[in-house]
Amino acid sequence: MINPQQQQQQSRRGFIKAASVLAVAAAAGTAGVARGAAATQESNDAAAAPGEGPPYKVSLNAYSFSKLLNDFNKQRGGGISLMALLEWCAKNGFDGIDPTGYFFPTYPDVPPDDFVNNLKRKAFSLGLGISGTGVRNNFTTAEKSERDASVKHIKQWVEVAARLGAPVLRVFADTQMKSATWQQVAPGLSRDDVQKYIVDALSECTEQGKKYGVIIGVQNHGDFLQTAEQQLALVNAVKSEWCGPIVDTGYYKTPDPYKEIEQVAPHAVNWQIKEKPFGQETDTPTDLIKLMKIVRASGYRGYLPIETLSKNKGADGYDPFAVVPPFLKKLREAIQQTA
Repeated sequence: MINPQQQQQQSRRGFIKAASVLAVAAAAGTAGVARGAAATQESNDAAAAPGEGPPYKVSLNAYSFSKLLNDFNKQRGGGISLMALLEWCAKNGFDGIDPTGYFFPTYPDVPPDDFVNNLKRKAFSLGLGISGTGVRNNFTTAEKSERDASVKHIKQWVEVAARLGAPVLRVFADTQMKSATWQQVAPGLSRDDVQKYIVDALSECTEQGKKYGVIIGVQNHGDFLQTAEQQLALVNAVKSEWCGPIVDTGYYKTPDPYKEIEQVAPHAVNWQIKEKPFGQETDTPTDLIKLMKIVRASGYRGYLPIETLSKNKGADGYDPFAVVPPFLKKLREAIQQTA
């Protein structure tokens, strides 16, 4: 027998599904829209199988196509444009996309309004949401001028994110200098010293995010944030609801990354679902059922972006066209099985 709470949940799901179908029907007018709407509705039907829990939306982090996007932008022959990647996402049943900033043709400079507006409109016409975007920055360095430049860069891209309708701008708190540790880029300083000036930088960025309605998402990717405790300590020190952690499932450097994920998940403002929890160079695949149980228990209701990676920066024959769809299918199945 269905209790009143279950009935209310089912009624709400029914309303959301009906509203989604009507919105798609109203927007239909091109073949691209029809394909995107059909793929989105099929995905939501699969995710919202009988049972409890939200029908999570899955997006693609554009970094999965890093080499191909860079090849196109740098005119090295072949590759794929961001606009073409939008069409591919719609055809393959994604609900959204994270068009990472450094794949815009003008990066690190902000893109012209026309490019942003055209990308936003194309995503809408294909039935794709924009789950977030991200930039490169270096906040661990002791060089204040470099940190200041990163703050300025993030502030500029907060405005881009707002124009895109991206709710989250992804930034780093870890060292982004190749083969360097935070101790090497901040020689003689303690962890507390470094964290203090990272917090100062993030706080300034967060004020800009608050102004434009964009959350600053702090990703664990490097050597400064290796554990949940470290990530949460940093984010909490910013003391703003406009700053939160992004859970990168492949970069917690502990024997049990699921324990770290579970600790950060209730505070997450976005995710990066990776194929492997111990790093792409390892062989152990992510237990997506276990991961989705953590996501559901945390109360998170936003997008779940996936990101696939090459082991050796393309030298291993990595082909995102072949790798991404099966991983999307596995995540969809895990979403359904944990509903």
